[in-house]
Amino acid sequence: MPMQVFLFSTGPQESLVDALCELHGHYHQGALPERSSVQTHLRDNLRAPDSPLRLVVAIDEADHVLGFAAVALTWSLVESSPGQSRQLQLKELYVRSDQRGRGVGHALMSWVTQYAADHGCCRVDWPVKAFNPRHCVLSGLGGA
Repeated sequence: MPMQVFLFSTGPQESLVDALCELHGHYHQGALPERSSVQTHLRDNLRAPDSPLRLVVAIDEADHVLGFAAVALTWSLVESSPGQSRQLQLKELYVRSDQRGRGVGHALMSWVTQYAADHGCCRVDWPVKAFNPRHCVLSGLGGA
């Protein structure tokens, strides 16, 4: 079975925790958080019923999370016209370090853009830190 990309509701939770721990290390020079705190954060905040975030995961045939994205639908403060007022905020797109260069980021971005279109979004906002060494890859995924 090839890679699958879907909105996370149930599934490889432990593998997602592993990926979230790796993401933390990516932003904090390799320092990994307490696994239990990431599990609690995932359960109580990221997946809480009132959380605006939706997690999108890419998994392999063994249910290992290869990468993920965090998205939120929002409304424009500027545009009020029908068809111009809905937006998608791409909070994070992360591919596990051992999966980079294998099309995971492209698969996630393709899913995200289709999700945005399906929900009537006129744009996808994706802030990226200026120091990100993978900026050229991000540009290839549609980032400007």
